[in-house]
Amino acid sequence: MLPLNSQTKTFQEDPYVQQKRWTILVILNLFVFMATLDSSIVNIALPDISKYFQLSIAKTEWVVSSYLIAICTLILFFGKLGDMFGKIKIFKIGTVIFVIGSLLCGFSISLSWLVLFRIVQALGASMTMANSQGIVTDIFPANERGKALGLVGTFVSLGAIAGPSLGGLLVSTFGWNYIFWVNVPIGLIAIIFGWIIFPNDLNFSHEKLDIAGSLLFAIFIVSFFSGLLLGQQMGYTDIRIITTFAVGLISFIIFLWVESKVSEPMLHLSLFKNSLFSLSILVGFLVFVANFCFNIIAPFYTQSILGLSPLSAGFLLMLFPITMSIVAPISGALSDKIGQELLTFIGLLVMVLAQFGLATLHDGSSITLVGVLVAMLGLGSGLFQSPNNSLVMSTAPRSMLGVVGSVNSLVRNIGMVVGISVATTTLFSVMSAKAGYRVTGLIPNRPDIFLEGMHIVFIGSASICLVCALLTGWRLLQSRAARNRHITRQ
Repeated sequence: MLPLNSQTKTFQEDPYVQQKRWTILVILNLFVFMATLDSSIVNIALPDISKYFQLSIAKTEWVVSSYLIAICTLILFFGKLGDMFGKIKIFKIGTVIFVIGSLLCGFSISLSWLVLFRIVQALGASMTMANSQGIVTDIFPANERGKALGLVGTFVSLGAIAGPSLGGLLVSTFGWNYIFWVNVPIGLIAIIFGWIIFPNDLNFSHEKLDIAGSLLFAIFIVSFFSGLLLGQQMGYTDIRIITTFAVGLISFIIFLWVESKVSEPMLHLSLFKNSLFSLSILVGFLVFVANFCFNIIAPFYTQSILGLSPLSAGFLLMLFPITMSIVAPISGALSDKIGQELLTFIGLLVMVLAQFGLATLHDGSSITLVGVLVAMLGLGSGLFQSPNNSLVMSTAPRSMLGVVGSVNSLVRNIGMVVGISVATTTLFSVMSAKAGYRVTGLIPNRPDIFLEGMHIVFIGSASICLVCALLTGWRLLQSRAARNRHITRQ
């Protein structure tokens, strides 16, 4: 690890960092990919894990849920810690913890141990997720920042969407343990290069930890997620679920009150006074909700309705991340030249068309049509994500890049869980209404019932994207009006 010149005040002024900035980005993205991948790759292995431990699928769902809950609980805390003690230092510690957690997960001898080691894994993942965007914003000059953040967004989406197909390949070839062990050799290589190449941190906020805010936020996240996930099994009218949501709501209100009163909060609420930041965060959250409606419904449709094998369905759905991985860097580079607002607007319009197209599919739809719509969704997401990430990070003062990056990652992860919950709750509610009894799975020989539920889910997700498009269209008009006023004054 090479120190910076003592006279250097920013990474952008240091020749060594600028020479190595793209190598640093590759190492960052490896962990961004693995951390995000591990939120979705486990789903495909749940049947094998439940057989191995002789448990029901409902119980093994906690292998997925515990990871997401732990990340969302800790991510703001580690963003704040990154601003205080150094984003690179916290990131590097997180890489080691993540790899250790991945190794231990594969050796688990019971569900309890597996859930515990998943939380260890999430501890490391949240440390890397919280600080990666802040590090990128720190080391890249403004004219390359959109391209760099675009690549981060690409690896986030690749990790989130590629999980089912990659996980299916690993489970069918080697066994469920390897969905965790695959992280170890890749992670060790990235750790070695990271510790050699990464520079020392430069910026520290010198604030105190907000213990009360951290605890209240943890209570809110755990209550909110537990209510969402358990409500699908027990029903959202169950008094225990209502109580859980009430605890979450009360703790969130108290959290906001505490953060507005303390001098050094975990989350500076003043950030949300910036309309550009608030709008970009809100739209980013809603897009992840919409995309994960697709992510949870598409495998059922392609396999159970179209009759594709898991491998064929996986290849078809890979059109989403493949298209996005091609488009996102181009979109990021373009945003550096023509501005972010126009690209986010165009991206969302493409997503609206794709989602409404998905709502018209049926049991006789051609594979070609499905592939075109999936690729369109990837195209729209690629056009949107990179510029939107750049907009979010551009609003932050240098001393708060860790917190802003962690907020961006937090809403992404919450969007994943909310999207899955919205999709499954809507799907099974519509199916239950049409079937005349409570439905919690596919009904043999009744594709029409599933398709009706699927159509409502995709109409809902298309409507979410339409709202986002209208919001970003307004943002585009406001931005152009502000630019015109500035030119007039000159």
